[in-house]
Amino acid sequence: QVQLVESGGGLVQAGDSLRLSCSASGGTFSNYNVGWFRQAPGKEREFVAAIAAISSATRYADSVKGRFTVSRDNAKWTVFLQMSSLKPEDTAVYLCPTGRTRIGIPAGVQDAYDDWGQGTQVTVSP
Repeated sequence: QVQLVESGGGLVQAGDSLRLSCSASGGTFSNYNVGWFRQAPGKEREFVAAIAAISSATRYADSVKGRFTVSRDNAKWTVFLQMSSLKPEDTAVYLCPTGRTRIGIPAGVQDAYDDWGQGTQVTVSP
């Protein structure tokens, strides 16, 4: 089991940038795919971005393409989500789950992941 701690959230204004971090412990981090999801009050949890274990291939939700960048530093057991041009609709709790590749289950669905952190709050004011 992997333990995950998200950090870097805060209150910013529209157009600002933030960098979220996801620090892991336990397991073999480099073997795990890592995702970013977010959940706003009263809304379903939604996929934001993901980065693969070996290739570090990335994918993004359409709503954040061109604004968010996911990266990983396996030596530091950390994944980052660089968020730019933030909008009020980006306001949510951001979570970073990890999981091994499962055939037939894409990275953008929650079932692709086993372990989840508690999340970090991002609030974007107009």
